[in-house]
Amino acid sequence: MATRTEARPPSAVSEKRRQELVLAAYREIAARGFEGLRTREVAAEVGVNIATLHYYFPTKESLIRGVLDHAMERFRTTLAPHGLPEDQLHNHLRAVRKLLVEEPELGAVMAELALRAPRNDDIAAIVDGTFDAWHTTTRGLLRRAVKAGRLRPEMDSGPVAALIVATLSSLTLPPMADTRGDEALGQLERWLGIPATKQRRSSN
Repeated sequence: MATRTEARPPSAVSEKRRQELVLAAYREIAARGFEGLRTREVAAEVGVNIATLHYYFPTKESLIRGVLDHAMERFRTTLAPHGLPEDQLHNHLRAVRKLLVEEPELGAVMAELALRAPRNDDIAAIVDGTFDAWHTTTRGLLRRAVKAGRLRPEMDSGPVAALIVATLSSLTLPPMADTRGDEALGQLERWLGIPATKQRRSSN
């Protein structure tokens, strides 16, 4: 007869092992590119066999989805839950820049997946869904800032949100790793009408 402990799903252990596999695949993609991702090598790095990997991720696409979910979770850490809407937007822009500088593998993974998407329908669907969610979040920040009277009314639009997401996405490209990335963000902030937080507060 199974004990109560034996019958309970090993959720904590399962989630830990799943996350280990995702991080191993994440590192493989960052180091070798999408073409270099080998599920057997991912399993070996974690110390499990390929059958165990397939238990958590039945297909390569499901593993890639896990990697992309992890990458987007890193981006979600740049969204402050509180504060003035324009501060949240400003901090999000700058926090994404800081994150990509401190974690270059994140930019490498996002760039690899974005480049692969046009040639793979499954990956394209994953990437599209992820960017749709990012766009929706950004549009929400813009809408709240406009409603609070902090941004011009025309800033509350889908195309503006798309421009912000496109600019942030471009920061994953190697040519934008230097001062050009900072200059692009600065120009975007000036166009949006959200100067540095310190300047805004000193004028209030």
